[in-house]
Amino acid sequence: MKGAARALVHELKYHKGLHVLDDMAALARRAEGVLRFVRGAALVPVPLHPRKERERGFNQSRMLAERLAREAGGATRVEELLRRAADTASQTAFGRKTRRANLKNAFALAPGAVITPGRHYMLVDDVFTTGSTLNSCAGVLRRAGCLTLDVVTFGHG
Repeated sequence: MKGAARALVHELKYHKGLHVLDDMAALARRAEGVLRFVRGAALVPVPLHPRKERERGFNQSRMLAERLAREAGGATRVEELLRRAADTASQTAFGRKTRRANLKNAFALAPGAVITPGRHYMLVDDVFTTGSTLNSCAGVLRRAGCLTLDVVTFGHG
């Protein structure tokens, strides 16, 4: 991820720059098909470990999911179906193989989470790098009975 997208994500994640969510929402409105893609889905944010969320003060994926749901409207809603079961090291310095190993058993179904097989679920994360985080989350949802699952992220790289 480079340029303005990288700056927005870094401002949000590392500088508590919640104001950039307005810019991210504006970009989603302007990106052809994004809101149509998420409309009506159950948006499932990638969870942070409770320690990490306490340190940061928020979960950027949840904040992004909430903004997407608001922008898309209709039956779009955020459902926190996953929890971070392991407090793993930051993925930023790892390659694909190490990322995958680092995330083994890192996610679990949230207590009381219910998967409706016919519902359209969409994982939401800030950045897609190697796909290890999203694949790990998707595996949990699939094992719980999720049949229709897509992914939306703000950036990639």
